[in-house]
Amino acid sequence: MGNLNMAALMLIMWIVSTAKATPAVVFDVRKYGAKTDGKSDITEALSSAFKEACASATTSKVLIPKGTFQLRQLCLKGPCKAAVEIEVQGTVIAQTDSNKMKTDGSWVSFKYMDRFTLSGGGTFDGQGPKAWGTCGKKYCKQLPINLRFKSITNGLVKDITSKDSKQFHVNIMSSKNLEFQRFTISAPPESLNTDGIHMSRSQNITIKNSNIGTGDDCISIGQGSQHITISNVKCGPGHDNGVRIKTWPASFEGSVKDVIYEDIVMNNVANPVVIDQVYCPANECNAKLPSKVKISNVSFKNIRGTSATPVAVKLDCSSGIPCQGVEVADIDLTYTGKEAPAALSECSHVMPKISGKHSLSICGVSA
Repeated sequence: MGNLNMAALMLIMWIVSTAKATPAVVFDVRKYGAKTDGKSDITEALSSAFKEACASATTSKVLIPKGTFQLRQLCLKGPCKAAVEIEVQGTVIAQTDSNKMKTDGSWVSFKYMDRFTLSGGGTFDGQGPKAWGTCGKKYCKQLPINLRFKSITNGLVKDITSKDSKQFHVNIMSSKNLEFQRFTISAPPESLNTDGIHMSRSQNITIKNSNIGTGDDCISIGQGSQHITISNVKCGPGHDNGVRIKTWPASFEGSVKDVIYEDIVMNNVANPVVIDQVYCPANECNAKLPSKVKISNVSFKNIRGTSATPVAVKLDCSSGIPCQGVEVADIDLTYTGKEAPAALSECSHVMPKISGKHSLSICGVSA
């Protein structure tokens, strides 16, 4: 009896080990009329290919092959019957005239899908230089975001480039278990409001092994976001800040907690370490009223490199709700300018726990 059980077990193991995964059904946009001449618009072809892939009962793949393609504003929306992958091998190019786009706020949107993958090594070129500056130096709401991910669960974005978005490159909304791997964002330092990745109301978001270069924030985290992990990401060029938590004066009640900044290298960065609870650009707020956002359990550990500003560490917390549980450990930052002999720190409404070795005085505690 024991030998029979062992034989049955071995048979089951053999069946499992030799079984092959069913290959994804491929929906090539060329079969739907897309041309690889660099001039043709593939919006309808991509929409049709995705519609059929989304309706497939088995795992499917939408293929955009190598080449250059024109693409108008498009929303690819589920729910789908099975997992869907969009493999972009080529370069898709946005319209230069933003007035032809609806007020959705994005160029390409992916919405309401589970087990969604965007891959292929391709590029989304937003044609940003044609639009930057149309609103001066102010936030330009009508300009589209390159890629929006809304209500995506168990998703993966890998080996994709977002180039020269007219506004933010990536917006993540109301998503869960979404990972970015080997993701590249490319825009020059003079680009305006081209945040790399901005997220809100999302959980379990992972960004790793990626390069983000823009004229603004590298990665920004908005309200309602939890369990965010960022590792091995190179930022720059970008906004004149390193790691920063900011809140507006006279803000609504809220909280920022359990944030860890650790093992980060700064290369001639202005304001390497910042908590700013009096953030009020262009005096567009009531700076006399304190922020109502409670900041707690935040640590800055092993942050090293060079600072482009004399103040390398600035912890400016709310006078109404002082920061609690702030920890600063092993800060090694050198000021690259000539106005002061060494980097400085400024602190208000906070009593941080200071440990390890420091190259500068932290909140009055000598290095």
